[in-house]
Amino acid sequence: MLRVMVRGSGAPAVVLGSGETLLVGRAPQVPEGRPETQLRFSPYPLPDCAEHVSRLLGEVVVGDETVRLRWRGNPAAQLSSMFDAPGGARRVILTEGVSAQLDDGENQLLVLRGKQVGAGHADLLLAMDVTRVDETTTRPIPLPALLDRDAAPTKDAPGLVPHGREWFVALALAEPWLSGADDYPRPPTNREIYERVLSWRGYAWNLERPQRVDEAIRKVSAVAFGPHEDPFRAGTDRQVRNVRFAVGRRAAEVRLVTADDLSAANRARRNPSTEER
Repeated sequence: MLRVMVRGSGAPAVVLGSGETLLVGRAPQVPEGRPETQLRFSPYPLPDCAEHVSRLLGEVVVGDETVRLRWRGNPAAQLSSMFDAPGGARRVILTEGVSAQLDDGENQLLVLRGKQVGAGHADLLLAMDVTRVDETTTRPIPLPALLDRDAAPTKDAPGLVPHGREWFVALALAEPWLSGADDYPRPPTNREIYERVLSWRGYAWNLERPQRVDEAIRKVSAVAFGPHEDPFRAGTDRQVRNVRFAVGRRAAEVRLVTADDLSAANRARRNPSTEER
């Protein structure tokens, strides 16, 4: 038998046993059906969710031998296992439709830009501890007081204007992660970003000027991290130059640009007649 404890900042701890499912999100609803089926599901509303977080983000499904996390909504999340993972710690990016198995021990789930903090956003952290036991475990704690059946519709996450200047700069920054060449990625220089955008679009605004590339990267960073975690809001010029790597990876993780966007841009470059002038 398995025992799973889920806990997060500002949220009550919940204990699951084999055969049970926890529905995680901004306003998750237990599926309608037979009463005996509904008893196996428990909703787990996340506190202080941003408006763009899906009502149902994911499902923690506890089987007899394995625990699986199925990601159902947006935004994306980062799943990290800790010390008991086979071969050591791992990190997986979860997007809609992706399923991952939890490792024994502690697993951390970071919902990217999932928490509302004032007028901005921050990452939302959940911890999931998986242990193996010989006795039947406690059923999830019911949370009827936290359910909101009249929750507002999910809004779009903050993003960039498709095919705009900052969007193309984000695509160039994130290309190593989007193309799978991220073993030892090197973020592109200002000149490389300019040349990459020019090759994709045939027109690169004013990006031949390095200060305009820096300006675009700062805007990408503000959207990707949010005002409370934006690395450009503090630090010296030396530190700012070093966060270029982090901005590129973050833009890919939160899906400001995607692998499909990169493929479309490359196809347009090979077919200049289709480029938007």
